[in-house]
Amino acid sequence: MTDYASVQPAAPRSIFEIRELSKTYQMGEVLVEALRGVNLDLHEGELAVLLGPSGSGKSTLLNILGGLDVPSGGQVRYRDRDLALFDDAAMTRYRREHVGFVFQFYNLIPSLTARENVALVTEIARDPMTPEAALAMVGLGERMDHFPTQLSGGEQQRVAIARAVSKRPQVLLCDEPTGALDAPTGVLVLDVIARVNRELGTSTVVITHNSVIAEMADRIVRFGDGRVLSVDTNADRKSAAELTW
Repeated sequence: MTDYASVQPAAPRSIFEIRELSKTYQMGEVLVEALRGVNLDLHEGELAVLLGPSGSGKSTLLNILGGLDVPSGGQVRYRDRDLALFDDAAMTRYRREHVGFVFQFYNLIPSLTARENVALVTEIARDPMTPEAALAMVGLGERMDHFPTQLSGGEQQRVAIARAVSKRPQVLLCDEPTGALDAPTGVLVLDVIARVNRELGTSTVVITHNSVIAEMADRIVRFGDGRVLSVDTNADRKSAAELTW
């Protein structure tokens, strides 16, 4: 007979294991320590918010996780593979096949429609959605033939999210995705990010200095001075529609 009282829930699987991670930049004659011995696990399928002021190390960590930068010391493992051991070709495949990026600024090509901007990714991805399906997922099914100048800021950011998720990435890395938007538009964008996390099971990391956004996270990682100050599980996760700032 099974003793159900003794059965413990399975521990979440880590998609990233970060150990003693450091990053130092040379700025003229000044040495800047962007990361100082960061230890952190990020879990499969979770929505994690990295919270902290500008200059606290959040973006540096995100760039290292996404293969856009390399650490000065320590280790990052993705699904038990050490990113430091990837050669240029392997790192390119990692970024192309496994990681989607969403930045504060949309980086759309003005001369291409929304559909064509997304197709830039789907044409080189291994197992992509169609551009039409990706745009429908972010609520732009009827706007796909519009150019960026014909779209609002929030709609442009949703095109950027569609472009990022169209290749079905295992990881979605979002750097201040609402930073250039007003609060109501930001909520719409956050709702799309939460939907991608929920429906595709994409491990999602959102970095922000806006503490309200942390209310929609599974876990909240607080950064300061290049260090992890705390990691908290959110017992009362809110929907994006419930956020106000």
